[in-house]
Amino acid sequence: MTNQKQCTVVRNGSYQGVQGGSFATGISARSAGALALCLHQLVMAAGSRGRPHLHEGHESAIFIQSGQVEVWHGPDLTEHVTLHAGDYIHIPADTPHLPVNTGDQDMVCLVARTDPQEQEGVRLLDLPAWLATRVGPLTVGNG
Repeated sequence: MTNQKQCTVVRNGSYQGVQGGSFATGISARSAGALALCLHQLVMAAGSRGRPHLHEGHESAIFIQSGQVEVWHGPDLTEHVTLHAGDYIHIPADTPHLPVNTGDQDMVCLVARTDPQEQEGVRLLDLPAWLATRVGPLTVGNG
């Protein structure tokens, strides 16, 4: 008999990401033995923002399921886009970014990343002074 691999089902669980937001446990090295990817659902509360960060050596693909989110990105976070339900965004490896939910409802999205360890490649960055007044303080909790 050959060495066959088995599928893994992950049903529940959540954690707070160091970059902000509440993540469903999803698929990762820890939860499912993934070798080259992770897939999680992220919820950002209305009126909250994450922390500026990047994913060292790993790219991300995000699908907005509901709500909206502003994403500041690029060097010194000078680029800006607003995403709505049904939108996708690709974030190249090592690209600084900051999600901000200025909407009046929670934003829910699916996040796929080439990092099976998920949180180990997160590098937190300083919030540029010029942007601090535009995005407000970090919301404690799941923001």
